[in-house]
Amino acid sequence: MARMLDLSVATIRNWEERYAAVVPERSAGGQRLYSRDQVEQLRFVASQVAEGLSAADAHRLLGERAAAGPAQPPEDAPGGRTGPLVLIAERDPASAELVQSALRGEGYAFEPVFAASVAEALWLERRPQLAIVELMISGGQGADLCRRLKRHDVGAVLASSALGARDEALAAGADAFLQKPVDPAELVSTVEDLIAARAPGGVR
Repeated sequence: MARMLDLSVATIRNWEERYAAVVPERSAGGQRLYSRDQVEQLRFVASQVAEGLSAADAHRLLGERAAAGPAQPPEDAPGGRTGPLVLIAERDPASAELVQSALRGEGYAFEPVFAASVAEALWLERRPQLAIVELMISGGQGADLCRRLKRHDVGAVLASSALGARDEALAAGADAFLQKPVDPAELVSTVEDLIAARAPGGVR
């Protein structure tokens, strides 16, 4: 576990004892047995610490993330159908939940993340049809994240920010930009258009 996450055993034990957020079950022999969700939780905390957060703040963000629902797998569309997958790269769990609410009603699956490095890893692993990137994620690394995502050419990239950063976003390779606060109907419409443009026969 420690090697997989590039953490020391002492660090993982310290987090477990101090924050009690990720506490694995024990085998009969006393071995720690981490679930898949717990591994992802530790990976999230480690990524936040790598981005410069303190361990305490990273665990607080983990709690907010869990309350907002990101620990759950991407949701299925109504009727059991799985809609197009959207990666939500946000800095704020509350903002991510607003995006999720808009997408959920239209049958999209989604994967919220809160660090640029995690977003790029999941972009390659899950290969979603679209990423929504907050330009201020990870202390303002959103524009660079847009460049990296577009370089892999997996899906469309939609940038967003409360700042008037449309030109910066488009220069970084984003396919479109929405300024916050985003109208849910406009968000859904833009997502639909961008995904449709990349579909076979679509116009990029």
